[in-house]
Amino acid sequence: MSTTTRPLARQWWVFPLAAATVIFLATALPRYVGLDPSQALSDPDRGPAFYPALVTHIFFGSVMLCCGVLQLWPWLRNNHPTVHRWTGRTYVVMAIPTGVAALVTSQFPAAGPSQQVGNTFLGVLFLLFTVQGYRAARQRRFKDHREWMYRSYAMAFSIVANRFWGMVMLIIFVPEAMTGADIGTEDPTLASAAAASAWVSWVVNLLIAEWIIHRKPRRRAARAGQPRASRSVERQTPVSSSSGISTVSPS
Repeated sequence: MSTTTRPLARQWWVFPLAAATVIFLATALPRYVGLDPSQALSDPDRGPAFYPALVTHIFFGSVMLCCGVLQLWPWLRNNHPTVHRWTGRTYVVMAIPTGVAALVTSQFPAAGPSQQVGNTFLGVLFLLFTVQGYRAARQRRFKDHREWMYRSYAMAFSIVANRFWGMVMLIIFVPEAMTGADIGTEDPTLASAAAASAWVSWVVNLLIAEWIIHRKPRRRAARAGQPRASRSVERQTPVSSSSGISTVSPS
C-alpha cells in the first residue's frame, strides 16, 4: 500500500460519521425548512418560545454538524490547514446560537424533569467545551484545543446518536411498541424511554471522546518511540571484537 493511501485508510471512521450526519440531516431538516410547526418532529405546542428556539437550534446546528465532521478529519487538518481553520471558526459561530437555543428548548421537556435536566446539562457542557476549545486555539495550545473540540463534537453529535438510543430505549422500556401495539403518548414508560435516551446519547459520546483523548497519544508515543529507542541503543551500545576489546573509541 502506498504512503499516500495508508493515512486515509486509517481514517476510515470519518466516512461512516459523515454518512450518519448526512442521513440524519436529510431526514430531519426538510420538516423545518418551510417553518411549518405542524411538520415538526417535536410537539410545537410547548410555549411561544419553543418552536423559534427549535428552528434556530436545527438550522444553526445543521451547519455546525457538517463543519464538525470536517474538523475531526486528520487528513484535512494536515493537508489543508486554512480550510480547517475556517471550518473551525464557522463551527464555533454556529455552536453559540445552537447551544443557547438548546438550553431554551430543554426547558420544555416532553418526558418530564429527567429529560429536562439531561438536556440542560448537555447544552451547558456543549457551550463550555466549545468555548474552551476556541480559547485554547487562540492561545496556540493546539493539543488542548483538539481535546476540547473532541468533547464539543461528542456533545453535538448526541442529537444524531439519540435516534439510535431512542430505539434501543424503546426496545428496553416499551418492547410492545416495536410490535405495533397501540400505546398512548401519555404512557409513562414512553417518557422513561425518552428521558433515558436524553442522558445516554451524550454520556456515551462523552465517554468515547475521553477514551480517544487519553488513548491515542499513548499509542502514537509508543509507535514513535520504538524505532528511535532502537536506533539509540544501536548508537550507544559498544561493539566488541572477538578479543573482548571494545571497537568504539572512548569519548
